[in-house]
Amino acid sequence: MREPTIARNYAETLLALAGKAGDLEGWGRMIGEVARLVTGDRTVRRFLENPKLSADAKCAVLRGALQDRMPRLFVRFLESVVQHRRQMLVPAIADEYRTLVDARLGRVAAEVTLARAPQPGEVEAIASALTRTTGRPVVPTVRVDPEILGGMIVRMGDQLRDGSVRRRLSMLRGSLLANASR
Repeated sequence: MREPTIARNYAETLLALAGKAGDLEGWGRMIGEVARLVTGDRTVRRFLENPKLSADAKCAVLRGALQDRMPRLFVRFLESVVQHRRQMLVPAIADEYRTLVDARLGRVAAEVTLARAPQPGEVEAIASALTRTTGRPVVPTVRVDPEILGGMIVRMGDQLRDGSVRRRLSMLRGSLLANASR
């Protein structure tokens, strides 16, 4: 099985467990927190990647670190992931889980790229405008890329709306070059 399929299968299992617990959003925050640790904390990553440590040893450390902070069923889910040597898929599982929850709740995930960090209230305004456009609640994830110069780029599923200054300048340049060659 390929990694995206494996991650989706684990995410579906996690969704079923979260549904039984009645806390889809809370479990999403928990798997997101673990995913951020796996990708962002070098020590955690090295620990999980270490082939010299047994899966049982890794599970014991996870259990000790998380048992007081997260539900027992969630910790057991993570232990299962580690037992099957899929711990490095946790970020992909978190992404798939978020997609499944959004679909279940009728939301649309949007990746919004801005040239600068958003001002207070700006993300909410963008979400509101996109919600009006799509007719469904939109949950934006903001990314900053100074190379777009200004404006924004919005990706929702397979749709891309590029309102960046970089794109507008590129189109203007193409237009000017086309007119100059006549």
